[in-house]
Amino acid sequence: MINLSDQIGKAWKFALLLIAVTAVFAAAAAHAAGKELIVYTALENEQINKYLATFKEANPDIDVKIVRDSTGIITAKLLAEGANTPADVVWGTAASSLLVLEKRGLIEPYAPKGLDRVEKMLKDTANPPAWVGIDAWECAIVVNTAEAKAQGLPAIKSYKDLLRPEFKGKIVMSNPNSSGTGFLAVSGILQLMGERAGFEYLDKLHENIALYTHSGSAPAKKAASGEFPVGISYGYAGVNQKKKGAPVEIVFPVEGSGWDVEANALIKKKNIKPEAKKFLDWAISDRAINALKDDYAITAVKVGNSIPEGYSKEPLSQLVKKNDLRWAAQNRDRLLKEWASRYEGKTEAK
Repeated sequence: MINLSDQIGKAWKFALLLIAVTAVFAAAAAHAAGKELIVYTALENEQINKYLATFKEANPDIDVKIVRDSTGIITAKLLAEGANTPADVVWGTAASSLLVLEKRGLIEPYAPKGLDRVEKMLKDTANPPAWVGIDAWECAIVVNTAEAKAQGLPAIKSYKDLLRPEFKGKIVMSNPNSSGTGFLAVSGILQLMGERAGFEYLDKLHENIALYTHSGSAPAKKAASGEFPVGISYGYAGVNQKKKGAPVEIVFPVEGSGWDVEANALIKKKNIKPEAKKFLDWAISDRAINALKDDYAITAVKVGNSIPEGYSKEPLSQLVKKNDLRWAAQNRDRLLKEWASRYEGKTEAK
């Protein structure tokens, strides 16, 4: 006699198995179709979701997986992974680092839609470009005014002021080997002063440095908290702390700030996902740039006339004039080794 209940049970188990197998194949098909996008970025954590919101709204079927770290670490990771990297796109990472990746053959040139709208200094000159920027960020000195007053510290207006004996052990800066902000500060000083004089300056600055951090925003945060009165960081990091109510002043050195471009690039792969190109198109769209215009004074596409509070009212004129990103990329390894041989000992533990 046929046991009906056993037959129903078997049929039910088979149906569940069929559903599970179908789900696995559907997920595999979706992945093969490029519905998952892996994005490496050096943008700050608080910026990522804010900026991504409009992309997710327009593309709810694309699962964007973010891998976030400091510029130097993102660069080292991509170089180590090479052709086997899972990354599809690099977003908001130093153009000088992307030029290093380009030299290693890891970048696929791509001209996103609306490229003609992007400011000349914020995009690669090649056609199609290896990288396209979303904003420029610059070296800034973040001073805790309450601590400076309490400790009787003199005002800071220039790089030279940082060498005064009163600042011994009171300055924090980021390590250029792990931080793009640290690298743009060092590269800017070397290009501004010349390499020999620049390293002589950095030797003297080192005497006043208490700590080198691995994050470019960390010096601003440490200054804001009062842990150290002075942090050599970048504009957004200081402005962001000021917005949060910290007693800080953002100083752009009178000699000019070293700078770089937060840029995007397409990773070279055998099968490039169309969603990767869609992401890069979105990244320079008005909707995307509108999300960051309140954070940066210099954006890839002009979407308004106002300069965010805390920045120089003439942000372009405040930048170091001689700032060759290709020179920085070509000499990056040599400069980083030289820096490490001189100053690595004061770097914070990982």
